[in-house]
Amino acid sequence: MATAPYPPGESSSVSAVKSGVELPEGNEGERTSNDDRISTQPDNDDDDADNLVKKVYAVSLRWEREQQGRMRQTSNSSGPVIEHKPLLTFTIEDFNRYFCCCARRVGSMFFLLEKRDGSPIVVAGPCWPFCTFVTVPLILVLSGFVGYFIVSNPNSGLPWWFALIYYPIIVFVLSVLFCVSCRDPGLMERVTDEEAAENGWFWNEQVGSYRPAGAMYCRECKALVYDYDHVCPWTGTAIGKGNMLPFKIFVFSVNVLCYFSVGLVIWQVMDKITT
Repeated sequence: MATAPYPPGESSSVSAVKSGVELPEGNEGERTSNDDRISTQPDNDDDDADNLVKKVYAVSLRWEREQQGRMRQTSNSSGPVIEHKPLLTFTIEDFNRYFCCCARRVGSMFFLLEKRDGSPIVVAGPCWPFCTFVTVPLILVLSGFVGYFIVSNPNSGLPWWFALIYYPIIVFVLSVLFCVSCRDPGLMERVTDEEAAENGWFWNEQVGSYRPAGAMYCRECKALVYDYDHVCPWTGTAIGKGNMLPFKIFVFSVNVLCYFSVGLVIWQVMDKITT
């Protein structure tokens, strides 16, 4: 932080004592020591860190009021706030409470890893439990059975190099699924400047923000999403501008894996029947 200028009437010897430099006699009026110059230089790094403000996303105003009400209740209480909540409510909130407790919540999105300005790097969507406990096990279990009993079975009659084709497809499908599920679908920052209306943007009452023609409000995410298409429970999140391309690749690759696996099973059954 920058040092305040010397007040009227204060001698430079006081500043010298503060800086740990002894001035010779007769130089009370001299204020050109190197230590003083260094102390008066502003610390820009600290100022930038203090002035860094995280992005404000266009989320549901109703959700924001609920969050502010909880924070106000906590700040006004003299002691710890004890909420008598059941351990299990048998809703999706049970998964959010126990598995996403350390994530920053924005609407119904959970920022697991983010940049300093608040931009999400790894984000979980509103339907992430379905993707984690249904989609991923289906891919792993079904393809694992095919791989174990057919592809890796030496008695199946398949050549050994066939595994070099089948198993990389499984890895690719799971990798693309991660890119769809854990990527920002296109969350939009809140825009309240009236100049946006002059550019053809529309006012959205649910989030209190202007939005372009392609952005839509997602009820499940409780936020505005650029080029919003739909919410896919199989991938666990909304599909928008940020993850549309990985979503298309995932749909194509998972169909290839499905037809590939079904074809192997039919071939194995027919081979057993004919022999």
